[in-house]
Amino acid sequence: MVVDWISLSLAPGLGLAGFWRLVEYFGSPERVLAASHSERLKVQGIQPRQVAYLASPSELRERAKRELDFLRQRKCLALDYTDISYPELLRQIPDPPPVLYLRGQKELLSSASVAIVGSRAATAYGRRTCRSLATEIAPFLTIVSGMALGIDTEAHAGALAVGGGTIAVLGTGLDVVYPEQNRRLFEQIGERGLLISEYPLGTSPEGFRFPARNRIIAGLCLGVLVVEAARKSGSLITAQMALDNGREVFAVPGQIDSFKSEGTHWLLKQGAKLVQSAQDVFDELRIERQESDTDRGSDEQFPLPMEPDALQLLSYIEPYPRSREQIGVAAGLPPARLSQLLLLLELDGLVEILPGDAIRKL
Repeated sequence: MVVDWISLSLAPGLGLAGFWRLVEYFGSPERVLAASHSERLKVQGIQPRQVAYLASPSELRERAKRELDFLRQRKCLALDYTDISYPELLRQIPDPPPVLYLRGQKELLSSASVAIVGSRAATAYGRRTCRSLATEIAPFLTIVSGMALGIDTEAHAGALAVGGGTIAVLGTGLDVVYPEQNRRLFEQIGERGLLISEYPLGTSPEGFRFPARNRIIAGLCLGVLVVEAARKSGSLITAQMALDNGREVFAVPGQIDSFKSEGTHWLLKQGAKLVQSAQDVFDELRIERQESDTDRGSDEQFPLPMEPDALQLLSYIEPYPRSREQIGVAAGLPPARLSQLLLLLELDGLVEILPGDAIRKL
């Protein structure tokens, strides 16, 4: 019963490793709770302090029942490891969460998914690339991420923007919004996607919970796509966990002089699959997708006719920002004509004019 799984998981000091040692030895949480103190201490690796709070299993069960009541009041639910809805891929990792607390579209647990992770302090390039990839991937695969700022936010938002599925794995209880800046996104995912936590309601954000959360992100998915990350980052930890679990790892190349891309470049050197478009992910995971008319069609790059001068000007504009003066000199255009054409390109969504009058291609 789920109440027994929650009861045992709530025991202070037991820890995840202790939980699974006891369940493996006794066969179920119910039998662990029914065992004597001396019987529990026979389990290899179990210390007295870990099972001290199991002396009063009735108190743990009362706490578990209250937790279930609070979850129902908030339109949330709990799945234990034996539940038929528990994700099969997650069962395969070495330390699966005994209980998953859920809010939202439970059916997303059974969908094929890919994780998209990366830097919290992402660059404009990283955010733009992540959003673009997420919108391409989400119609075919559920997007999983950790709802942090930066890349995670863009991944979830990109999936929601095209009506795709997205799962946010939290390092807090389901009733705790973190970071606060993502409150609106949190509510949107709770309604249209799925929020997941291994922690009971009221659990606050603490540093050690986020690496633990990352193993769930990696465990749920067929693969992990790292968009932008420093050499030492949580995103690379997630990628390593994915490798350890036999999942695919993908990486997006970045600017060679940006430390925000050092981690992705390192992954590529280690054999991660290079991603330039969503198709690279689909090919590696053998995902068949229905081609749209725009995919199928034509060699025409732009949906509307463009002035020849505007099209030529666009060839002088790069994804990395250049000054208006540099572009004007390269294209050989007078300032007035340059401004006119840049306005047309901006209105068509093909370029972005940045602070300081720098311009880049979108």
